[in-house]
Amino acid sequence: MRLTENTPDSLLLTLLKQGSMPAYELLFSRYYSSLCAYANFFVHDNDMCENIVQELMVWLWENHGGLHISDSLSRYLFTATRNRCLKHISHGVVERRVFDELHKRLHCQFESPDFYIVKELEERIRDAVMSLPDSYREAFVLNRFEKKTYGEIAEMLDVSPKTVDYRIQQSLKLLRISLKDYLPVLLLFMMLHE
Repeated sequence: MRLTENTPDSLLLTLLKQGSMPAYELLFSRYYSSLCAYANFFVHDNDMCENIVQELMVWLWENHGGLHISDSLSRYLFTATRNRCLKHISHGVVERRVFDELHKRLHCQFESPDFYIVKELEERIRDAVMSLPDSYREAFVLNRFEKKTYGEIAEMLDVSPKTVDYRIQQSLKLLRISLKDYLPVLLLFMMLHE
């Protein structure tokens, strides 16, 4: 079957679910620019908008066999783009809040803090937290900085509380490894957040 610019979305979706690369490529070319422009309403950074849309398109291809799209394909893509933009924005807000809190607590812990040591420690911790796998970082930040319970996080992320517990425990293990030189201060920091 030859696909053209006039091929309906419903057929493209059917073919995409069957793993048709030509259908995926046509879908990509049909929606990419519009989705990037739409993302720019939320995230005012062209490169980030492109990253968000590219990640959505890669996800679409990687999950093509299990797609369950009940609405129109275009509505699905625009809604998914909006949701990813909002998630990006909220992560930025949470990240700023986390590091503001971190900065405040570290300054409170030392009677006369050496500015450069505190700054270096903040950067090390920020880098370590940001290098966690996305699912681990999300659960860790929600629990340690947003004060969410395992049950609340499980509901937000649509996973079980045991999965949340596992992700947080794995986060702590990874942080202990990457921050082993700063472990005494890190342990004090974690105790303050329990």
